Amino acid sequence: MPRPPSPGRLWLTFRFLHTVFVLVRRRERFLFLAPLPPRRLKDAVLTLGVCFVKLAQVLATRADFFPEDYLAELRGVHDEVDPMPQADFQAAFRLAFGDAPPFATFDDTPLASASIGQVHAATLPDGSLVAVKLRRLGVEKQVRADIAAIRAMLGAFTPFFASATKNSVEAVLTEFSAMIVREADLSVELANLRKFTDAYGQGPVRLPRPYPDLSSVHALVMSYETGWRIDDLASLREAGIPFSTVLDALIDFYIEQMLVRGYFHADPHPGNILVRPGGELTLLDFGMVKRLPADTRVAMIEVAKSAHDRDYETFIAACKRLGIVAAGADPSEMMEFAERMFDIFGDARLSAASMQALAFSVLDSMKDLPFKVPQDIVYVMRVSALIEGLGATAIDNFNGVKDILPRLRHNLTRALGAEAGLFPTLRGELQNLPLTLRRAKTVLTDLSEANLRVKVSPETLEFVTDRLRLGLRPLAVGGTLMAAGFLAALTLGERGVWLAWGLFGVGALRVWTGLK
Repeated sequence: MPRPPSPGRLWLTFRFLHTVFVLVRRRERFLFLAPLPPRRLKDAVLTLGVCFVKLAQVLATRADFFPEDYLAELRGVHDEVDPMPQADFQAAFRLAFGDAPPFATFDDTPLASASIGQVHAATLPDGSLVAVKLRRLGVEKQVRADIAAIRAMLGAFTPFFASATKNSVEAVLTEFSAMIVREADLSVELANLRKFTDAYGQGPVRLPRPYPDLSSVHALVMSYETGWRIDDLASLREAGIPFSTVLDALIDFYIEQMLVRGYFHADPHPGNILVRPGGELTLLDFGMVKRLPADTRVAMIEVAKSAHDRDYETFIAACKRLGIVAAGADPSEMMEFAERMFDIFGDARLSAASMQALAFSVLDSMKDLPFKVPQDIVYVMRVSALIEGLGATAIDNFNGVKDILPRLRHNLTRALGAEAGLFPTLRGELQNLPLTLRRAKTVLTDLSEANLRVKVSPETLEFVTDRLRLGLRPLAVGGTLMAAGFLAALTLGERGVWLAWGLFGVGALRVWTGLK
């Protein structure tokens, strides 16, 4: 069992979550407390470490949650984690490799330090240069303690959120909690790297080669990879590597991962992407790898295609299927929103900065629309934020939507499985025809026997649930007040007769208005 956190750590956790709550709700203060300023929020994240560093990286993609000054501070969190103290490093090293480590040399000074572990250079007895990711001492217990504290405190905040926002915040937390617990186990990262190599090892992007026999829960040993960080524009320019070519390769690789295969690297920050002297990419750090269900990928494809074609109705329907827009959203308001956003993203004269400012102004003016972000999309947004940030920094007038959508559209047929065009698609449909006819016969039989079952979509269930909640709330409040009136009459006698009648009357009125 992890030790309970200290009062100081609990208070700092509360202030972090309190700040998130106030900013998401766009309020000046809550419980008489103002949010932490951007720099102090970043300092709190770095002090809390582990979970909060990773959570900050996820939240840094949420321009719908935070103002730009907060986003700017949160985006830089991953580069500022201190290495383990020497005593902790020695203990973690012995835990991973025992008293007879398998290295000819091992550099105690880390190459990089992150919230889960730190990376060291080493050589094997045969002279091979390797990178060793060493897990921080006690990190798993700390992760579980932090997750428990976050869940307990958010339980006090989430009732104050609107339904769509509440679902969005809970989706971020749910996805983050599951991912961070898996990431703290380096044997999971080893498995991810091996699966990723099976899927993409023959492609244009280089991946590290793992050493399974030397790896464990506590350490991951892999080939040492060299190159420049993808955001090291000066070095790339000096090496004569056009950044537009590098960015195109990154975009194509993530389209392949997210839309075509549905298995993608979900921790894309510049330190995890290297550019080799020939311009090829190398991908590092496989602690966070995600699978996207087929229906999510299809909905993403429909969103991309309808945005490119300015097909408003299909765009809104696809957003609902993707879960970004609540099922009960007003169609006319959503049509207006889509039209205004399409006008902005379709204006080739706008710079990236002015486009972003206009888009945020539209979002702010329509902030009451029931938007939310499902947990499957949280990490897709991280990829989008990385590409948008790199493009806007390095390429004049880069427009993420305008420049990427044609590349998405070019890959739509592959993503939908029709790689060779029309005839393979028709052949596949003809092969499935007997199964389709059998299903049709089953439906007709069930219909004739009054045994037909209808599958309701999750969006429709969500809409019905929200409507029921709104309808039943006044009845529940009224019933509670009426019960309180009876209780007052029974316990207070004549002294409480007016209180009892008052409670009963207000409750009855609430029930009556709720039933109207």
